Amino acid sequence: MNANEMRRVLLLQGGGALGAYQAGAFEALAEAEVVPDWIAGISIGAINGALIAGNPPERRVARLRAFWERISSSLPGKPLVPGDDARAVFGETGAFMALAFGLPGFFTPHLPPPPFWPAGSEQALGWYDPAPLRRSLEELVDFDRLAAGTIRLSLGTVNVRSGALHYFDSARERLGPEHVMASAALPPAFPPVEIEGEAYWDGGILSNTPVTYVFEEAGDEAMELFQVDLWRAEGPMPRTIFDVDERAKDIRFASRSQLADRLACETRALRHRIGRLLDLLPAELRARPELAAFAALRCDRPATLLRVTYRPREYQSGSKDFDFSRLSVEEHWRAGYEDMRRGLRERGRPPRPPEGVAVVDLN
Repeated sequence: MNANEMRRVLLLQGGGALGAYQAGAFEALAEAEVVPDWIAGISIGAINGALIAGNPPERRVARLRAFWERISSSLPGKPLVPGDDARAVFGETGAFMALAFGLPGFFTPHLPPPPFWPAGSEQALGWYDPAPLRRSLEELVDFDRLAAGTIRLSLGTVNVRSGALHYFDSARERLGPEHVMASAALPPAFPPVEIEGEAYWDGGILSNTPVTYVFEEAGDEAMELFQVDLWRAEGPMPRTIFDVDERAKDIRFASRSQLADRLACETRALRHRIGRLLDLLPAELRARPELAAFAALRCDRPATLLRVTYRPREYQSGSKDFDFSRLSVEEHWRAGYEDMRRGLRERGRPPRPPEGVAVVDLN
């Protein structure tokens, strides 16, 4: 990529069943021919990212839809009666069925459950077997295409032994189903995934949004980043104990995303100031070896972070991220599509910020 080009990045965080919102948002981007050349994902965002990057343009939305229809097929239909109460019961039923019986093409329960397996075995380290997910990825993702580098794909994980965040990146290594599964191996639901002698869990347990990694990797590239957030910090005062669980989960995950966004933007702004400061120095001072490290940090090109964020419905509870009923998946998909489509109409091209990153909320 030359100095005059702007890299377009899609950031996809974790959120379980809410990930259908990301799929809908991507459909709107594809429809508008706003196609990323780099996708960074964590957890369900890693799965969606692989389905996009691992397919040619004309198949991407279809492959996303095939996956989401497959995993939501165990609870089709709608509530028998109208109203939020019936809709809430229907959603809770979808969540219960996912937990009790697993999801087609995604995971099945370990039987017998983990306490009855030998310590240290894979079955002892997770309630569910993710083998169906591997089969879905092998069917729906072209990993040879990923290796060809049409779209860069970065997948966030956590090393189980060290506790350190680790990204598998198609720019550095060949990715396979195991790398995607590692990013989605949320404990204690799923056992860790072993890759080259190391065990990895879902990166969302440490950092649920990949924005910091992207800014660190991008250096001084000009960027337009589309961040699809699944958790919203703002919300109503809880009224029941079930509301408390949902509210706490929203705040927990949204605050992590906000912190990551703020730190990434502040760091880039600091690098911009370093460049301005160096420009004020006489040439003989700028040439001094002591300033070489500072010169390497400077960042002069523009970056814009455009966000769309899922808005939870009144009838949803703390189980919304594992309600994989067909109705909920379709609602999330449609919401992501409509939010991104509306955001793109209002997007324009924000003016270059005086320093750092221009942050624009599209909804």
